[in-house]
Amino acid sequence: MAAKNDPVPVRETEKPLELTITRRFDAPARLVFNAWSRAEFQAQWLGPAGFTVPSCEVDFRVGGKYRAHIRSPEGADFVLYGVYREIVEPSRLVFTFAWEEEGERGLETLVTITFAAHGDKTTMVFTQAPFQSVAERDGHFGGWSECLDKLAAYAAKLAA
Repeated sequence: MAAKNDPVPVRETEKPLELTITRRFDAPARLVFNAWSRAEFQAQWLGPAGFTVPSCEVDFRVGGKYRAHIRSPEGADFVLYGVYREIVEPSRLVFTFAWEEEGERGLETLVTITFAAHGDKTTMVFTQAPFQSVAERDGHFGGWSECLDKLAAYAAKLAA
């Protein structure tokens, strides 16, 4: 089994414009953390199911930037980018996230990820906020869930 998905996409009474996803990985925390740290790693799992990553750039340091071009199975192109705000290896990662829309920066959100080691397994909590609407949040839930499915398979393969 590559991973268990325990989604917690919303707490309507608390923060309806915040996305939280909890995942358990069959891989050590350092390995799961490192999968976020290099372009060649991200290219293996970034994007929803069926998406490819034609290009990915990662300057993995506080203040460093990342930019990835992902392509849907139908050929639609999307560019996402941001800046690393906090890196605490291998337990915490914070970065901004925005879509590039017609050459312009879209709404910027903040992504916070924690990685908790449980022997050779990891619990990862992914949080992204704020969204402009519940529909936008739910769209990101679907996309990130599929990315994390791919990450789980990639991490399990590396851990084997």
